[in-house]
Amino acid sequence: MDIMKNDNNTMLADFYQLTMAHGYWQNRMAYKTSVFDMFFRRVPDGGGFSIMAGVEQLVEYLNDLKFTETDIEYLRSKKCFSEKFLNYLKDFKFECDVWAIKEGTPVFPGEPVVVVRGPAAQAQFIETMCLLTINHQCLIATKANRMVRAAKGRTVLEFGSRRAQGVSGAILGARAAFIGGANGTACVKADIDFGVPAAGTMAHSWVQMFETEFDAFKAYAEVYPDNCILLIDTYNVLKSGIPNAIRIAKEVLEPQGQRLKGVRIDSGDMAYLTKKMRKMLDEAGLEDCKIIASNALDENLIADLINQGACIDTFGIGERLIVSRSEPVFGGVYKLVATEEDGVYTPKIKISENVEKVTTPCFKQVYRLFDNETGMALGDVLTLHDEVIDESQPYTLFHPVHTWKKKVVENYTAKPLLEPIFVKGECVYKKRDVHEIRDFCKAQIETLWPEMLRFENPQEYYVDYSKKLWTIKQELLERF
Repeated sequence: MDIMKNDNNTMLADFYQLTMAHGYWQNRMAYKTSVFDMFFRRVPDGGGFSIMAGVEQLVEYLNDLKFTETDIEYLRSKKCFSEKFLNYLKDFKFECDVWAIKEGTPVFPGEPVVVVRGPAAQAQFIETMCLLTINHQCLIATKANRMVRAAKGRTVLEFGSRRAQGVSGAILGARAAFIGGANGTACVKADIDFGVPAAGTMAHSWVQMFETEFDAFKAYAEVYPDNCILLIDTYNVLKSGIPNAIRIAKEVLEPQGQRLKGVRIDSGDMAYLTKKMRKMLDEAGLEDCKIIASNALDENLIADLINQGACIDTFGIGERLIVSRSEPVFGGVYKLVATEEDGVYTPKIKISENVEKVTTPCFKQVYRLFDNETGMALGDVLTLHDEVIDESQPYTLFHPVHTWKKKVVENYTAKPLLEPIFVKGECVYKKRDVHEIRDFCKAQIETLWPEMLRFENPQEYYVDYSKKLWTIKQELLERF
C-alpha cells in the first residue's frame, strides 16, 4: 500500500485502544459517558509557555473517522474481537463532544488543551491521533516562536523539509512554524495546502553548473531581475561571492532599473562574515540589499549572533526547527478524568509516587483572567465545567500545591479558553486562515508579561484551581 495516498487514518491507533474498546463492549460499557483530558506536564526547552496548534488536523481526522471493510477484515484476522463488536465498528458513527483551546493561544502545563466527552469506547479510541496531531504542531509552533523572539523583529524562514520526520512532518511542521511566528517556508506543499508563503532562490549546485560564479549569478539575475537573491559562499564569500554579487548589481540589474534584493550565506563565521559583507555592500551603494543567513541555527545561536553585531536581516532555519532538535518530544498525555451517568459526574484520578504524574480529576473548563486596565494575562484557573467566575467580585488565585501562595485580582475579565469543536459528533469548528491564526498568536503572546518570555528561568505563570476543584482532588487523594 502507498501510505502517501492513504487518507483514512482511522487505524492510526494503538492496538490497546481497540482491545479496550472491545472490552468495554463486552462489559456493556462501550456507551458509558466518559471525559478525557489532553494536557502536557512541562514546556520544551525550559520555556515559559507553549503554543497551541494542530486543532484543524484533529478536526479533519474526527470528521473522517470510519472503519472500512479492509479495517474490519484486518481486525477479524487478529482473532481477538467478537463479530458483534466488529459489526459495531462497521456501523461506527462518531458521537463525542470535543472542546479545544484555540490555535495560536499560549498554553501552560497541567491545563487541558483538548477535552473529549462521549461513549467510552469512542473517547478512548481517538487518543493516539489526538496526541499525535496536537503534540507535533504544539512542539514546532513553540520552537518557532522561541526563534522568532530571539530574532527581535528580523525575518525567520522555515527551511527544514529535507530534515523533517516524514511528509506530514514537513508540511504540518511548516504550518505550525508559521503559526508560531515564522514569516514563510521553503516547503511548496505547505503553501499550496495552507497558504504559508513559500520562497527560495538557488542551491550551490546552480553556481557549480556554470563555468564561473559570475556566469552563474548573471544567468540567475537575467531570469529573476526583480527578485534576485544570490548564494555567495560556494567558493569564497569575501574574495569572490560579494564582489561578483556587486558586479551583478551594477552591470546587470541597475541598468534595468532593478536592485539586488539580497545575498545569502550558508556557512562560515556568520558574525564576522556578515559584518564584512554589510560594509562592502554599503560602500557599493547597496544599503538596501538584505543579508540572509542559513545553516544549523536555533534561538541560542540567533541571540548570540545578534549580540555579536552580526548584520543579518533574515534567518533561514532548518533541522533545529522542523524537528525541534534540542527537545524533539512534546509530552502531551490523554487521561480519563470523569465518567457520567444520569447527568451526575464521577471524578476519576490517577495517583503516582511521581508527583507530576498525579492527574487532576473532573470535567473542567479553563479560564484566563485578563487585567482590564493593561490587557495582560493574570493567570489561568481550572474550574469544574459548569462553574462561572463572577467578574464583578474579587477573585482569589491560589497555588494548588503551596496553597499559602495567594493573589486577589480585581477589575478583570475571565475568558473561557476551551471552545466546542464537536457537539454530539457533529463538527461546529469554524476553520480559520493560517494567517489569522498567526496574527492571533502574536497578539496573545503580547498579553504575557516579559518575565515569562525569558529563555532561561522564565517567571512561572499561575495555573490555579477553583476551590471546588481543589477540594475534590484533595478528597480523592485522601480516599485512595
